Amino acid sequence: MLIVVVLFATVLLRAAIVLTFVYLMLPAKRICPLCGAQLALIQHSLLRRLLPVVEHRWCLDCGWSGVVRQAQSRVIRRAARS
Repeated sequence: MLIVVVLFATVLLRAAIVLTFVYLMLPAKRICPLCGAQLALIQHSLLRRLLPVVEHRWCLDCGWSGVVRQAQSRVIRRAARS
């Protein structure tokens, strides 16, 4: 039984490491990685509930669509500093 617990813990640790690196590889800015234009937010109620730290965005200029990290607005950052 101890072996099963240890193996399960190593699988969970590997999954956590992979998810952390994938999250860090996502673009953090709200500009298109291809053309540099502003990205428009596409709202998904299911995605917002399951993964609130990422956003689905779309570039109006070149048509790029993808998932980016959710960036805090400047107002929220200023309020957090005060």
